[in-house]
Order: sequence, then structure tokens, then C-alpha cells
Amino acid sequence: MLKRTYLVTGGAGFIGANYVKYLLSQFDDVNLIILDALTYAGNYGTIAGDVDGQRCQFVKGDICDKDLVTSLFEKYPIDVVVNFAAESHVDRSIVNPRLFLETNILGTQNLMDVARQFWVTGKDDNGYPTWKKGVRYHQVSTDEVYGSLGATGFFTETTALDPRSPYSASKTSADLIVRAYSETYKLPATITRCSNNYGPYHFPEKLIPLIIKNILEGKPLPVYGDGSNVRDWLYVEDHCKAIEAVVRKGKPGEVYNVGGHNEKQNIEIVRLTIATIRRLMEEEPAYRAVLKTDLSNVSEGLITYVQDRLGHDKRYAIDPTKMKEELGWYPETAFEAGIVKTIRWYLENQSWVDEVTSGEYQNYYERMYSNR
Repeated sequence: MLKRTYLVTGGAGFIGANYVKYLLSQFDDVNLIILDALTYAGNYGTIAGDVDGQRCQFVKGDICDKDLVTSLFEKYPIDVVVNFAAESHVDRSIVNPRLFLETNILGTQNLMDVARQFWVTGKDDNGYPTWKKGVRYHQVSTDEVYGSLGATGFFTETTALDPRSPYSASKTSADLIVRAYSETYKLPATITRCSNNYGPYHFPEKLIPLIIKNILEGKPLPVYGDGSNVRDWLYVEDHCKAIEAVVRKGKPGEVYNVGGHNEKQNIEIVRLTIATIRRLMEEEPAYRAVLKTDLSNVSEGLITYVQDRLGHDKRYAIDPTKMKEELGWYPETAFEAGIVKTIRWYLENQSWVDEVTSGEYQNYYERMYSNR
């Protein structure tokens, strides 16, 4: 069997780690090199059991470090780059935009430049580079590059880019750089733009894992504005399947939208999470061992409406028709089933939560919410 070597950047983060686990469990024809800077949102413990020194290697480092990325291409026969590495939390981008621009834009450009150095085999009759057979660069992006929707309609691949936050502006810029390299150098590149992911190993600053954590601790559940902002939710394993479908079968130069067909208001998510945790603990009392408050406190009384986020987009919704028609992918997990799987995972993996929420995150959390 001919094996391909993947460089998976950001592979110790939420979606990246789930992608690593999906590849290793489902495909025998891949070897993985994981590159991750292990910032607050990247946790080596998440992937420690996957790193075996044979099929899966780990390297700590920054995608902006050209010498390091070059050394990986020199050491390993890398055929595919899947770039998850990014600063990704909107609130943090409002506080420190520069970090997002450096990592998300210049890091992406650095990866493609090094790939170009090792993958270009010559020039064609028109002077365009020719590329090593079978190579692929894949950029993992977000629906936030499209801006905000009104009450109806969906984002498609042809929707105009209209970022509203430093985070989404940095991701939009990265997408445009990828498209430019695809056009200028004929880099075999693809882009996926996904809706909000949820599932195991999600760092507890995003809505669902933060709400779960706070419910278990009896802390307030911060909801921006009136909670009416709408997001489309995508179970992370469905997303991983979509990415690999694009890597293997997607057309170079194309963008593919990956959505879950699960539109929910933020306040709906919070209420459903409260109700599900309470139901699970009533049906399976063993789960109460992780509850740090009385079960009677697991109620909507914890909901606390806080000042809305600056530039908060009202609604996102993705049309994944292109993925279905061209690649045969569709979201398999209904939100009502996915949220139960997600909550069960967190209830059963509190040691992971305790590990990743120590130190820097806790300080950040206190700064963000203690005065609201």
C-alpha cells in the first residue's frame, strides 16, 4: 500500500486533534506529522496516545518558523499539508489583533512557501510551476469570513467575503493568500469553510464546553446580548470526514462549505445543554460525581445576560450542497444527538477539562467574566 505523509498543523487543538484521531482510526495509508505550538488551546495530552513515533510523530513549534517547517520537509516525505493552526477565538482577537494577523496570515504564507520549495518539480510550457504528483495543501477556514446573514438565506461558496472581526479578517486574508498561490503558482490547494464545531476535546472558552463547565461548577452562564444570535452547528467528526473527502477528492483551487444544517439561537443551546445535563444526571446518578454544586442548581437560573460582543454577527448558516453533490458528503449528526454525545464525553473526561483549564485559561476567564 502506497502511504502518504500528512503534515497536520494545529493537530493538538480541538478540530485538529479530532482529525488526527479520525485519520489514524479510519485510514491505513497515512503517516502523520503533527506540528503544534501548544498555546493555551493546544494540549499535548489530547493526542499523546496517538503519537507512537512510527505512524504519528509530534513536533512542538510555530507555523511562522520557516527554518522549522523547512526541516520537517527535509526530514519527512510530506505529501499533504492540512492547516488547522490558527488563533481562533473572536474575543481574544478583539484584545490582541496582531497575534491573529501574524499566525493566521503569515503562518499560512510560510507553510505554502516551504511546500512550494519542496513540491515544485519544474515549469510547464507557459512558465507555470509543475508539481510533485499527489501533493495537496488544504486550508481549514470558517464561515465567519462571509460576515453576517439576515433572517433568511445561506452562505454559499460564491457569497462575498465580508469579515467583521479581527479574527475573521485574518482568516479571510489567509483564504485569499491561498487562492492567490493557487492562481499564481498553480499550487494544488483547497479550502473548506465550516460552521461552528462542537464535540470532544473542545477548549472551554467556546460556548458549549464553557456552558457545560460552568453548569457543573454552579457558575453563571454568560450569554451575549439577548442570546438571539444564530449559529449553524457541526459535529466535529462530521467535519473531519468532510475535510478528508476534500483532501482526497476535492478539485484543486476550489472552496467547499461544510455546514451542519443545525441552526440554533445561542440561548437555545444554553437551555438545551442545561436540560440535557439535568436529564442525564437524573437517569444516570453516577454522573453526579462530577457535579460541584447541588443538582437543584442545574437550572436556567444560572443564565446571565452580559454586554454583547463588539461587532457580534447576528446569524450564520451554510449551504453544503456543493460538498454533497461533488463529494458525496453530508452532515450525519443531528444536533439533538450530537449534544448528548458531547455532554457525555465531558462528564466522563473531567480530568482532561481540569488539565486544560488550569493556569493561563483560568486567568483569562476571570478577566473576561468577573466584572460582568
